[in-house]
Amino acid sequence: LVNSIAANENISATELDNIPGTGENGRVRKQDVLRYIESRGKQAVFQQTEAPKPASPAKIKITLQPGDEIVEMDRMRKLIAEHMVMSKHTSPHVTNFVEADVTNLVLWREKYKDEFLKREKIKLTYMPAFLEATALALKEYPGVNASVDGDRIILRKNINIGFAVALKSGNLIVPVLKNADQRSMVGLATELNRLTDAARNNSLSPDDIQGGTFTITNFGTFRNITGTPVINQPQVAILATGNIEKKPAVI
Repeated sequence: LVNSIAANENISATELDNIPGTGENGRVRKQDVLRYIESRGKQAVFQQTEAPKPASPAKIKITLQPGDEIVEMDRMRKLIAEHMVMSKHTSPHVTNFVEADVTNLVLWREKYKDEFLKREKIKLTYMPAFLEATALALKEYPGVNASVDGDRIILRKNINIGFAVALKSGNLIVPVLKNADQRSMVGLATELNRLTDAARNNSLSPDDIQGGTFTITNFGTFRNITGTPVINQPQVAILATGNIEKKPAVI
């Protein structure tokens, strides 16, 4: 259906490949093509009036060695790469590292995780607690729950927190937990579990991955202490949580 619409509207294969897809693994859907057709005329006018873009940097020539294997990137991986490079060009990235004592959180989870699993039928991880703390912080500091549009700062009313989920393909996808500040701990854990399962089963709806105002990524999954994540545009910040370690400390 998409190819048929593209042929009727004289959309080239190159154009079609560059249309952002909202389907499974970045697949282009009918709605995506129709949206592109509607905006294509406006884009043409803008392109006629905008200043010439600087030349792209020369492509580095890669020399293949005997035994090298070539693996073609899938559409999702290419879109992720383009989005991350664009983010680095858009926002100066400044990273702060903060170590937090989460002893009370660990003790709380150990005390209630079995009861929670029995009652709610889902595992109680640390992420719902991090989501709750982040939502409270974003309410207190609305400048972080924002987007920048030229010289305008848009303070978002809703607190919709995205969280990175690793897929079997090796790609990442960011489902969005809507209105995080209005949910209880049980509500956060339940929606977190639903979105994570949907992501890994390729059953996320377009609405499940749109509207994020802030993002959390978890380096602790790989037992890393910390890392330097890339901001998920058009947001203005991102939080990375590291591995929880037991170690002596002065109080």
